[in-house]
Amino acid sequence: MKRGKKYKESSKLVDRFKLYDPSEALDLTKQTSKAKFDETVEVHIKLGVDSRHADQQVRGAVVLPHGTGKKVRVLVFAKGDKAKEAEQAGADFVGAEELIPKIQNENWFEYDVVVATPDMMGVVGRLGKVLGPKGLMPNPKAGTVSMDVAKAIADIKAGKIEYRLDKTNIIHCPIGKASFGLDKLADNFRTLLDAVVKAKPAAAKGQYLKSVVVTSTMGPGIKVNPAKVSD
Repeated sequence: MKRGKKYKESSKLVDRFKLYDPSEALDLTKQTSKAKFDETVEVHIKLGVDSRHADQQVRGAVVLPHGTGKKVRVLVFAKGDKAKEAEQAGADFVGAEELIPKIQNENWFEYDVVVATPDMMGVVGRLGKVLGPKGLMPNPKAGTVSMDVAKAIADIKAGKIEYRLDKTNIIHCPIGKASFGLDKLADNFRTLLDAVVKAKPAAAKGQYLKSVVVTSTMGPGIKVNPAKVSD
């Protein structure tokens, strides 16, 4: 893979064989963020679990104290009073069955998170093949299937993110922007890692946090010492 000049310059600042303390790693991530746009700071956590087993799944949601720095667009599936509640709470889009053909046939994805009331899950379930692969399917564990749509929307707008394992047992999450102060990034980092550590399945054996890497959108990966993340 061919790398640009800025990436090569940034890579010189990073010791690929060193495990950094979290604050040091985040500071380096800010230093190596050299794109013309405000890069997202991401955390990639490899866990010592096997996601093929139901009892070793790791999934949940957490509200980052300082948000992600991204404006999040919320689509809510609800009817009647709950639809009104969603509109008043600041949902970007609210609807019911009439949205199905728009999403299926028009490839409409101008939203980042989908929330649904439990009674609407039969309708939303018809979109499983479309929303599932994009990670947009509402889920009770993530707090996106709820009767309290106002709270769900408020949490999402405040910086709630969902974490879940991919097929290689890695969690990928944004924790802010490169323009954030170091304290804000450190708070968000700690909040995410604490949530992931607390979500450790009882069936997980051996080392749980295999590796933790922080990076900006265009920057090099910086390895964090897993033993230091919950200090």
